[in-house]
Amino acid sequence: MSKTALITGITGQDGSYLTELLLEKGYEVHGIVRRSSSLERIRLHPLFEQENVYGKRLFLHYADLTDTTTIRRIVVRVRPAEFYHLAGQSHVGLSFEIPESICELTAMATLRIMEILRDLSEPPRFLHASSREIFGTPVVSPQNEQTPVNPNSPYGCAKAFATQMTRIYRESHGLFFCNAICYNHESPRRGENFVTRKVTLAAARIAAGLQKELTLGDLDSARDWGYARDFVQAMWLMLQQTTAEDYVLATGQSHTIRDLMETAFHRVGLNWQDYVRVDSRFLRPADPCALLGDPGKAEQQLGWQRTKTFAEMICEMVDEDVRGIEMSGRRQ
Repeated sequence: MSKTALITGITGQDGSYLTELLLEKGYEVHGIVRRSSSLERIRLHPLFEQENVYGKRLFLHYADLTDTTTIRRIVVRVRPAEFYHLAGQSHVGLSFEIPESICELTAMATLRIMEILRDLSEPPRFLHASSREIFGTPVVSPQNEQTPVNPNSPYGCAKAFATQMTRIYRESHGLFFCNAICYNHESPRRGENFVTRKVTLAAARIAAGLQKELTLGDLDSARDWGYARDFVQAMWLMLQQTTAEDYVLATGQSHTIRDLMETAFHRVGLNWQDYVRVDSRFLRPADPCALLGDPGKAEQQLGWQRTKTFAEMICEMVDEDVRGIEMSGRRQ
């Protein structure tokens, strides 16, 4: 008998890759979506076109993260063996402008979901997609599962609350609840408002003569960037363990925005310095420093292995953006 999984954020980058992974492993997959998220379902379109998948092994349910009654009804009806909570507003810079809604959707919504799950006679295994932003300005580098929480943004603070509550529910109620403390992870499915996709798309558009320049903030800002497909593999592995634990998912390698631009523009035969302009308006009020993850625990206990290097990932993203522009041109 196949396992049943329920995913919030199924239409996002991670949700779509996780859905594909679970379907490959024989799961029945259910996803919670907002009606206003319909335009984002392009990431799931290939699955919708498979007659033996959508409506048979893949099902979508409408609910907002603040709609506790509907979420409870979905959970009771589906009775998932595994629950992956990936949804939430994840743009750190934007969180300074809308801190109340960030806390409502990221912190309190997670708590309400956990309350629903612990009321069940057979609670599912639960994974909360946490963030490296919980460390904020870290006191040590690299960071691991024991690094003190020290957020410096509304988003990081909300994630820290959800992360700590997940641990409390595991330890106090004996539930299989765990945190995937995710560092930056990218792919061709990354939203265009994130810097990696902003850069790869700009490189493709400039090479095609559709854009003249790219405007960015701090070019020396560094990140630990991994590959999204690898991260969802780790998430699945976390829920297959004998005991529930938290894991840092990262690469242990740091790259700057300059590295990102060098790789992306070189892929299309251009020198990024000829096209990039710095604008102080794109600087964050408080930018996390020395955020570098230690994936040692995940590697040792989960047997987790990454499949792509930073350069390979960025080149894949550029290639997909180039292909998308070419296909768009053929349709016109």
